[in-house]
Amino acid sequence: MTWRDPTGRTLADYPHPSVAVDVALLTVADDRLCVLLHEGRALPGTFLRIEETLRDAALRVLREKAGVSGEEPRQLAVFDDPARDDRGRVLSVAHVDLVPADRLTGALTPVDALPPLAFDHAAIVDAAVAWARAAHRDRPDPRGLLDEEFTLLELQRLHEAVHGGPLPKDAFRRRMQEHLIDTGTLSRGTVGKPARVFRRAPQETP
Repeated sequence: MTWRDPTGRTLADYPHPSVAVDVALLTVADDRLCVLLHEGRALPGTFLRIEETLRDAALRVLREKAGVSGEEPRQLAVFDDPARDDRGRVLSVAHVDLVPADRLTGALTPVDALPPLAFDHAAIVDAAVAWARAAHRDRPDPRGLLDEEFTLLELQRLHEAVHGGPLPKDAFRRRMQEHLIDTGTLSRGTVGKPARVFRRAPQETP
């Protein structure tokens, strides 16, 4: 039996907006927070297929438009401005991930030097950047961008790239100390005094 509302209309009688899935894939390259763009003007995106979950669509678009597999982007927010897409009524369920740069093969663009982007993708990037910064506020390396072992200088450079500017050295190190384990070894191959090497505490492992 076909469902009908009190006025006698079926689901097919109601306007159906299209659903898009757009993915903001962030990384740190050359000490700058960057995003992967598709053809230099948009985030990798696709329309949701009738048989797909949102997760399936996000993974598909990464494979097809970014050449990326093995990642697990998470839902970021829904962008639903009725005028966001001049092709028609389209909702975007934006996803986000932050991954090491060596896993990406596409062109990367610093988030503070974006070209004009399609639709409202600049707003999606802004939301993704806010998510990344919140994730790094009190955790050393929540997405595993560094090697398993690293120096405090390397960790601070990562945080400064994510946050977009310098951080007070002493305050930063005090905030991170409880989340790190001192390996008892010193770095090799660096200029100047060898630095102590740390790893993430077990509860901080991505």
